[in-house]
Amino acid sequence: MSGLPNCPKCGSEYTYEDGEMYVCPECAHEWPKNAVEETNEKVYRDANGNVLQDGDTVTVIKDLKVKGSSLVVKVGTKVRNIRLVDGDHDIDCKIDGIGQMGLKTEFVKKVNE
Repeated sequence: MSGLPNCPKCGSEYTYEDGEMYVCPECAHEWPKNAVEETNEKVYRDANGNVLQDGDTVTVIKDLKVKGSSLVVKVGTKVRNIRLVDGDHDIDCKIDGIGQMGLKTEFVKKVNE
């Protein structure tokens, strides 16, 4: 065993050192050697890298088709009071005119109210 930490992003054990950084060859994630150990709590980030929390308001940044119907969530749709969850979608929410939905954090940006 090499004694190097696993990749914090994908969990790969094949990390290597590159100067003052650790590098993961599988997902190309880089992090500093002196980085503080992260907790097991997952951090959810929007498309711009802002940290999301339960109860935040976000805006959709791309037209999203709703599976199983002809509905579309349009760009700029505001979604209030989101709930962060683990699973294939990161956000559970209700969208006016559509209803209960699951969204991925990569398709939203945080709104500062």
